[in-house]
Amino acid sequence: KNTDELWAENITIAEAMKRLNEKEKLIINKRFFEGRTQMEVAEELGISQAQISRLEKSGLDNLKKLIN
Repeated sequence: KNTDELWAENITIAEAMKRLNEKEKLIINKRFFEGRTQMEVAEELGISQAQISRLEKSGLDNLKKLIN
């Protein structure tokens, strides 16, 4: 992709991220932008890995809906 397409995609993702709830936003950020594992995020937030998995899936589903 050219730089204009990448720039537009980055803006779209950033805008969609703003519309997630705080917990989804935090988890998506830690997992995909900071490169943390689900277990690392779970330990940091004091919740189970299963909860992280569910919130991550929910956040990604919401991002897809917002972008499309």
